[in-house]
Amino acid sequence: MRLAELNVGYATYPLDDPRMSGFMDNLDTINALAERSLGFVWRMKSDSGNATDISVPGDAEIISNMSVWEDVASLGNYVFNTVHARFYERKEEWFQAMTSHHFVMWMVEDNHTLTWLRQWSAWNIFKNTGRQTTPLAGTSSIKALGGAAQ
Repeated sequence: MRLAELNVGYATYPLDDPRMSGFMDNLDTINALAERSLGFVWRMKSDSGNATDISVPGDAEIISNMSVWEDVASLGNYVFNTVHARFYERKEEWFQAMTSHHFVMWMVEDNHTLTWLRQWSAWNIFKNTGRQTTPLAGTSSIKALGGAAQ
């Protein structure tokens, strides 16, 4: 079994706004770091190399990130023990505070292929009910990764 994660958010400004440059100008570097990290398996991306231009059904303003890792420890190490942590600490500069669930993790079979539409459907069930089939959900997931609950 492997760990899948989905993280969504709303940018505070349009992605081409100069106030988003600290995020957008470093996105390729941070994504490349993820791909080189121990335990990384896969991440959602378009032909652009990232996921900022992948449309979310029913909400064109939301930005999403979905990836698969060997385990929680591998994802946690990447998020909190690499240069990614510096960007995570600055998220309030670029993203609106979320008022509902915005991060979820779940276990997938090693050979499972994630599809955006299927995962988005599962995400909406979780967002609207707070329920999913695994115990890795919401702010407890951040704690499981080794970070402080947000």
